[in-house]
Amino acid sequence: MARLSLTRRLLKIFHPEGIPWIGTVFYNALSATTLFQRNYDVVAQDILSYGSEGSILDIGTGPGWLLVKLHQQAPRLRIIGLDTSASMVAKARKNMVAAGLSEEIEVKEGNASQLSFADNTFETVVSTGSIHHWKDPIGGLNEVYRVLKKGGNALLYDIVSDTPKPVLKEMARGYGRLKMMLLWLHAFEEPFYSHKAFEMLAQPSLFKAGRTRFVGVLCCLILRKGGGDA
Repeated sequence: MARLSLTRRLLKIFHPEGIPWIGTVFYNALSATTLFQRNYDVVAQDILSYGSEGSILDIGTGPGWLLVKLHQQAPRLRIIGLDTSASMVAKARKNMVAAGLSEEIEVKEGNASQLSFADNTFETVVSTGSIHHWKDPIGGLNEVYRVLKKGGNALLYDIVSDTPKPVLKEMARGYGRLKMMLLWLHAFEEPFYSHKAFEMLAQPSLFKAGRTRFVGVLCCLILRKGGGDA
């Protein structure tokens, strides 16, 4: 398994798994900006290309904007958001109320490594910008495997520390060079995985293997629970 560099391992140790209260205020405001909202649209469309019915779990849902986008594009989905930060869960619930979706979308407090759901519950499990925060990523992936139904997909989106230059150039054309430069700098102070290390997370997990591709500037790790698996 590819390992994080010493610097990124130290960042991961001291980096909080859940965003503290003051951070939720800032992140909620930031995530409401056009740049983030456009990104949520792109991610929602990609997720729904794998299926638009059944149940979906979003781990590390943050302010919950992706949940709103998913409901808007696929109202028949049963959608649950999960976040380890109690203050972020409170923010997400307020956003669901403001969007008129508090009855349709559930947001719960919880941790990726101890999912409070029965085996074989969800057709799809997703996470956006969250997995680099997980203290036990392999344990988290094994929990994702457990709660997925046979044939279900896990789609884990995150920034990687070595995003290919062609991807950055393409995104700069759409979002502007300054924003892409800020994103590139951000990759140095967060414990993001390299592209290779991100893909290799699957190997020691119950999934055994996965593949990656870029969706906008995000790298997506695609994992599938085989139809013949228990």
